[in-house]
Amino acid sequence: MRKILAVSGGVDSVVMLHLFKNEDEAPIVAHFNHGIRENAGEDAAFVEKLARGYGLQFELGVAQLGEECGEADARSARYDFLRSLAKKYDGIICVAHHRDDVIESVAINCLRGTGWRGLAPMSARDIERPLIGWSKKEIYRYAAENGLSFRQDQTNTDDNYLRNRVREKMLCASETDKEKLVELYQRQTEIVSECDELLADICVSKNGAYSRALINDDSDLAQELLRYILLEKDIRLTRPQLEKCAAAIRDFAPGKKLSLDREHFLAVGKFSFSVI
Repeated sequence: MRKILAVSGGVDSVVMLHLFKNEDEAPIVAHFNHGIRENAGEDAAFVEKLARGYGLQFELGVAQLGEECGEADARSARYDFLRSLAKKYDGIICVAHHRDDVIESVAINCLRGTGWRGLAPMSARDIERPLIGWSKKEIYRYAAENGLSFRQDQTNTDDNYLRNRVREKMLCASETDKEKLVELYQRQTEIVSECDELLADICVSKNGAYSRALINDDSDLAQELLRYILLEKDIRLTRPQLEKCAAAIRDFAPGKKLSLDREHFLAVGKFSFSVI
């Protein structure tokens, strides 16, 4: 499957690009300009030049999110762009998250009072992370050994971002503590995978319709079942949206519909529901 390489221009993604630039099926270099920083266009130009230099196709996504845009909204817009490319080219998204990113994400989710899936971040089924076993030091070493140039994101030192504050604190963490977080992530990722296999066995449709009895209460299990069904349609909802959707399945009269996004609706029948 053709790789859609998400390249920001930073050292992580530049290293990933260098690793896969000579794939038999040439990867596509994708860059998303959030429109948050004034000099973001320079990053886009850098990545495009890098892609052209390797003889690779370049795809640019542009948004005008503004300086007040939050991390979650910026991330969502970026992944919407990447997923549109994956659909267009029937490819797989590759991002340059590494071991240190995992540690930071687990720590951030713990600070936020995460649910159980928050201990296994970066486990989306449609995204590959080829550098997940690399440390940041190993990435810098590879870049130096191969003479790679890269851009520095100025927001990486901005204390307004929670991730940057956590990253600063993690510099003081011992290697033992970091390894414990990595082990926690690995165990939880295995649990997520096992749960998804069980959900696949339970969420069986008949001609595209699911029994309303699957979502007969507001329990965490019902939420997980609905989440799994919607992800099969590539529909990603927040927890409040899932709760609204589950309530519709339980309470709507037959024949009613609920809009899920710009393209999909939840259609409720007498004994079943479907996503159309």
